[in-house]
Amino acid sequence: MARKLRRPTRASSRPVEPVVRFRVRVTAGDVIAIGPGKIELLEAIERTGSITAAAKRLGMSYRRAWILLDTVNRSLREPAVDSARGGEQGGGSALTEAGRRLVALYRRIERSAASASRRDVARLLGMLAR
Repeated sequence: MARKLRRPTRASSRPVEPVVRFRVRVTAGDVIAIGPGKIELLEAIERTGSITAAAKRLGMSYRRAWILLDTVNRSLREPAVDSARGGEQGGGSALTEAGRRLVALYRRIERSAASASRRDVARLLGMLAR
């Protein structure tokens, strides 16, 4: 006997549409060198110019953001982020050229995977109860 899936309840009466997300992770042993959270953090740093502001925007602590960035920087041949220490003018952080290339390549891989599997994804979504 097949069980019916329970749908999440929402305040609105609109049906919830399923979404397929490709979440690429590059691991080295037990370490996730590159993954969706790290890429989102890099993008937030690019927008805000600050690890602190990026962490706040993503709802994480500065310490957590710093640990994620340290993992990324140690995993790459060249660092993804360059930071200046705070002071009178305040600090600041910016993506390096390697960091910008990393984000662009990661997003291109996501788009390529989505494009290459479009038909199969449509079939998969067609199997879901609505």
